Amino acid sequence: MPLHKKLRIDLRRIDREMKRIVKHDKDVPPHSELEKSLLQTINAGGKRLRPMLVMVGSRFGRRPNDNRIVQLAAAAEFIHTASLIHDDLIDRSPLRRGEPSLHMLIGPAKAVYVGNYMSARVVELLSQVDEEPEGDRQSFTAVATAELCLGEYEQLEHAYNYNMSLDDYLLKSRHKTAHLMAVSLEFGARAAGAPEPVCQSLYRFGEHLGLSFQIRDDLLDFTASAKQLGKPAGSDLLGGQVTLPVLYALEDAQLAAQIRSVGPHTKPEDIQPLLEQIRTSGALKRAEAFCDAELQRARDIALSLGDYAAQADLLSLADYFGGRTF
Repeated sequence: MPLHKKLRIDLRRIDREMKRIVKHDKDVPPHSELEKSLLQTINAGGKRLRPMLVMVGSRFGRRPNDNRIVQLAAAAEFIHTASLIHDDLIDRSPLRRGEPSLHMLIGPAKAVYVGNYMSARVVELLSQVDEEPEGDRQSFTAVATAELCLGEYEQLEHAYNYNMSLDDYLLKSRHKTAHLMAVSLEFGARAAGAPEPVCQSLYRFGEHLGLSFQIRDDLLDFTASAKQLGKPAGSDLLGGQVTLPVLYALEDAQLAAQIRSVGPHTKPEDIQPLLEQIRTSGALKRAEAFCDAELQRARDIALSLGDYAAQADLLSLADYFGGRTF
């Protein structure tokens, strides 16, 4: 069963809200290339995990699933989608979900503008949410977008940096992936009036869940097919992303020499033998164990929230993340 059905979330409602944001923006000319690009990006779909986390978080409060929660869910996906546009540019990725990346369709400069628009529109969007405390609106926008920007910068800064430490990797992963998942849960709960200790627990749950998600992504770059990934296998390594399996593989002197030879001008066909060697080196098993440990920490937090019926939704999320194959 798809995750959104298991969680009883109508994704169509969130997609309609995202399209409404675009179509009712007086600064976006109707039928313009900007509007077309924005709607195309929304229609391309995706897992919609961040909006679902907002919706689940709201179930720990007194006002779940009202219109403000849906607006917050749409905002979370806007922030995430903007980061994907920038990600594809940084990684020089020609594909996103098996289709041409936005920068391949409209050019890098225009793609940057679309991504920037989506980030900026969130600020205006949340300022229009009725009855939401001003501090909460601003803090969600600030903590979500600022941390993502840090993650994007760190990803660019550490490209082909084969001396990166585990701590640097974890910090980058928290900024780039885990933080938005954590604040989506936390602020969904805050917007619905959940108690402060519960909001804090949901943030910690989301952070561990997000780290496990990122590590699983790292693993899938080696284990999933191009069709499943929507891009060629090994794209992270080719793009200079030092992921957790690569960090572990670098501890092998023979593999380290080959990995360090990968640079901006390496061709996809040149790394295929290296990918196979990393797969059989034990690095993936070590990364898998790290991923499982983060997921168990998330489950332990979920189990501490047994007074809430929505605890079952947290456990469903953990089960989904643990069994994800794409």
